[in-house]
Amino acid sequence: MDEQQIKSGEVSRLFAKPCEFIKSASDVEHLPPPIQSEIAFVGRSNVGKSSLVNAVTGRSTLAKTSSKPGHTRQLNFFLLANQLMIVDLPGYGYAKASKKEVEGWTGLIFRYLRGRPNLRRVFLLIDSRHGLKENDIEVMSLLDDIALSYQIVLTKTDKTSKAELDALVRKIAAEAENHPAMHPELLPTSSKDNIGILSLRQAMAVVV
Repeated sequence: MDEQQIKSGEVSRLFAKPCEFIKSASDVEHLPPPIQSEIAFVGRSNVGKSSLVNAVTGRSTLAKTSSKPGHTRQLNFFLLANQLMIVDLPGYGYAKASKKEVEGWTGLIFRYLRGRPNLRRVFLLIDSRHGLKENDIEVMSLLDDIALSYQIVLTKTDKTSKAELDALVRKIAAEAENHPAMHPELLPTSSKDNIGILSLRQAMAVVV
């Protein structure tokens, strides 16, 4: 489905259909069968992944949220309208976990990204207050290396001034020249204020 052909009514109907939790997996040997088209949310700990999953699906308790970083420690799979699998990945860069735990989560993320044949797009979440960090660039480079399409989603824009947000968008747009697998459109969002949720839904609906 072409992005230009996606209409808001069609997207609304898709996201009005049931979205159910399928399973959690702590290793790639126990993933669901790769049947449906799949998209994944990835980002640093405390970037707001689970909150955004809840906001974009319109279900406030679908993904478990926590004020403490590092809450998501497995791959969590949710099936939307029996057509699109949504995956909430563990956060990376969580400094308060043990080195062994952090290496385990990071390894799980990378193995999943490298080996999932039905994964159509990755949404890389960046906290708009902090911008790109070194480990974000590492994930971007991995996705470039395996030619897996990804799109940057800026989170928590309700906590960022317009001037700061505009500067960050320009900086990331300049960085995009070095990343061939990166989708050119950035998506500013706020799960709290419902900013950018329709645009994110449209980007997700493209892969169905």
